Amino acid sequence: MSAPVISNPPDRPWIVQKYGGTSLGKFLGAIASDIIPSYIESGNRVAVVCSARSGESKSTGTTNLLLRAALEALRPRAPDLSSSMPSIAPSPAGTPGASTSDRINPLTSQIFQKSASNGAPQASSSRSGASTPSVRGANSLAGSFSSLRMSDEGPQLFNATVDQIRDDHFKAARAVVRDEALLRELEDDLEYDCERLRSFLLAAQIIDEISTRSKDIIIGVGERLSCRIVVAVLKDRGVDAELVSLENIVESAADDDETRSADGQRQLGQPFYDRLSKRLGERLQECGDRVPVVTGFFGVVPGSLLAQVGRGYSDLCAALCAVGLSASELQVWKEVDGIFTADPRKVPTARLLSMITPEEAAELTYYGSEVIHPFTMEQVIRASIPIRIKNVENPAGVGTIIFPDPPSEEGEGSAEELSRSPSRANSISEQQLRRGPTAITIKDNILVLSIRSNRKTISHGFFARIFGTLDRYGVIVDLISTSEVHVSMAINGDIRGPVMDRMTKELQIVGEVSINRDMCILSLVGKHMKNMVGIAGKMFSTLAEGNINIEMISQGASEINISSVIDGRDAVKALNLVHQKLLSSSAAAPTVGPWLV
Repeated sequence: MSAPVISNPPDRPWIVQKYGGTSLGKFLGAIASDIIPSYIESGNRVAVVCSARSGESKSTGTTNLLLRAALEALRPRAPDLSSSMPSIAPSPAGTPGASTSDRINPLTSQIFQKSASNGAPQASSSRSGASTPSVRGANSLAGSFSSLRMSDEGPQLFNATVDQIRDDHFKAARAVVRDEALLRELEDDLEYDCERLRSFLLAAQIIDEISTRSKDIIIGVGERLSCRIVVAVLKDRGVDAELVSLENIVESAADDDETRSADGQRQLGQPFYDRLSKRLGERLQECGDRVPVVTGFFGVVPGSLLAQVGRGYSDLCAALCAVGLSASELQVWKEVDGIFTADPRKVPTARLLSMITPEEAAELTYYGSEVIHPFTMEQVIRASIPIRIKNVENPAGVGTIIFPDPPSEEGEGSAEELSRSPSRANSISEQQLRRGPTAITIKDNILVLSIRSNRKTISHGFFARIFGTLDRYGVIVDLISTSEVHVSMAINGDIRGPVMDRMTKELQIVGEVSINRDMCILSLVGKHMKNMVGIAGKMFSTLAEGNINIEMISQGASEINISSVIDGRDAVKALNLVHQKLLSSSAAAPTVGPWLV
């Protein structure tokens, strides 16, 4: 194996690159050979944040397989462990507040905690003589559990799933790592992580419980496995890289870590993310001239990472890394050139947008276009760091920049400020010229729930009863239209039949209920639409000319979004009609400047 020849240059601006599971699964060779080295050689320091690898289908993605393994650990196929259970010292009896999951913590810390610096075992597996105590303890514990892996009915359900995860990563590693010594070391590390996962699932099976904290830890395995492969491939291509595992980055909770939302739900407060971003920046700086390859999973946070953030936590991790490093740019690499005026798969005339505001991106995300989670954008935009959407299949493309509008008042936005942010300066020309709609999107699988009051005059409890019922069933309303005795709401159509039946019965106490299924929400988005007189009229008249009936109409208070509910069968037709009338190159204001694609 030749020594790495490419490393991060000192005292240069940082660029944080986030790669999703699909990109890492299909284009890792190009990422390691071309994309990352090209940015380093152009005078940037690069930090890489990775998601868990995706599979050939959604169900075979690593994260979904890990969730499946967690469920399988609790299925009723476990053997009777009373006679063969290894000796595990329990917590002292009578410990206040000690739950079952709390008592397993000493065990899980032996199984599942690694070095906080890089998450790798300090000594290799059987190839290296003596092991470190932490590795030896984990191997010993895994050995003591080996007799429990088989039940009277056959192997544990999760064993096959863990084997599938391991084999998928072995296959991926062998396809991209050419150096045999690197590949052997990588396979040892992958095997080690999968055996720790297996032992952790066995421990969870013994206590018959997987808490939210445990589920977070299980999910984090996917990012660590992914990052191990990325580090090996980068080294194989001559790039000096270091694995940065963030499973222990959250050290302790502070009093202001959690706040309460309006509905009483626990949420992590901004002070928590401010401290975390600072800690992340310090940790990545410790890598020196090596390229940090960072796990998108950043530890067990108060209230559970999945519950607080959801499956998009790797995007948030990249954003916090960018803030902590004061990066010049956060790049999110996908399999599309950027954000378009409409879905190019449905609208052949859709155009690539060189720049879009965070408000517009948030609206497009909510109403059907997969952009970036609004909370993730908020973290970097607060630090004045632009986000660029790039395509792994077209690295030379300029992509789409997400950044706020330039100041409109004279005297703001000095030449010095713009010179420090070229992406901001280059985007001004487009934003100053574009004063109409920015994009149009469709949100499918919508149903319209309408309730007409059974009283001639509306009572003060009418709306309270309706939304109280929706809240109990966890239903989120996308759009709402009201009159004195009537309310119509557009909601997600994935609600299960029994749940919808029970909810409908409760609502019938308040009034007459009707449901229209197979609808969709057509949303026209643009921060500057308020400067165009009659834009809503043009949109609705265009739909009328196409003989498309409108079920509901709604306009946001900020005037950034005009939405209507139409029949789902007319979705593609409506998209093309409105795009041709309001967003095509002949209808939209021209864009000029270096970002023209």
